[in-house]
Amino acid sequence: MELPEPPPPPRRGWISSLQASFLTGLVVIAPIGLTAWLIWSVIGWIDSWVLPFLPDAYNPALLIRNYFNIDVDIRGIGVGMFLIFTIVVGWVAKGLIGRSLIRTSETIVLTIPGVRSLYSGLKQITETVLAQGKNSFDKACLVEYPRKGIWAIAFISTDAKGEIADTHEKHMISVFLPTTPNPTSGFLLFLPKEDVIILDMTVEDAAKLVISAGLVYPNEKPANRVPPGKELLDLVPEEARHQIEDAVEGHADGDDPTEQRRTEDA
Repeated sequence: MELPEPPPPPRRGWISSLQASFLTGLVVIAPIGLTAWLIWSVIGWIDSWVLPFLPDAYNPALLIRNYFNIDVDIRGIGVGMFLIFTIVVGWVAKGLIGRSLIRTSETIVLTIPGVRSLYSGLKQITETVLAQGKNSFDKACLVEYPRKGIWAIAFISTDAKGEIADTHEKHMISVFLPTTPNPTSGFLLFLPKEDVIILDMTVEDAAKLVISAGLVYPNEKPANRVPPGKELLDLVPEEARHQIEDAVEGHADGDDPTEQRRTEDA
């Protein structure tokens, strides 16, 4: 029995075609444009902070304006100067004289009541973030928050230590629960490791999922689907199922299984 042919899909109008093309182009252009705008803005912000400390005799934009009477906006000069200055400071700090100057400066700063707390906190945060050999947020996980039955994506930080670990008999870990759409803010939670479900997705994919409010999912591996009709074929008795399979194979090979059985019986 032949099934009727499905009706042809409705033809799309030129307005729908233009709309689809516009959305496709927007998907392609938006990430590139936003990335370029963000980089351009960050470079300009760094330049605005660094260039006032650069003498006019070494500013290429001012030299071009003075000699050629042309106003140009050269982005990146401040970024280059900041990188050079940071490298020089790091090179000096590794030496004996540099370490002595740093210890003396820290001693003076720590004697100021208000600045002492601010400097100590910022230094600890910077050393933790930039510490080499440590993997921060190397795993994504699911935690029940804000109540049982509701799951949220979080990032595993480290194992709980000190007083927090001593107050519980279970293995406690610290996780960071980001907020949507700004993942830089969130909550620090201490949970038993057995209550945390570790995910296979990477931290980057989990961050995309949080930032997009659940719209961008990581690429999923194709599931092992059962061939069409396999469930119905399993319900057929074994003898009849073999006959159907022989018939399908015979048609695929161009032979008639019925004639073949008659020849074998004869």
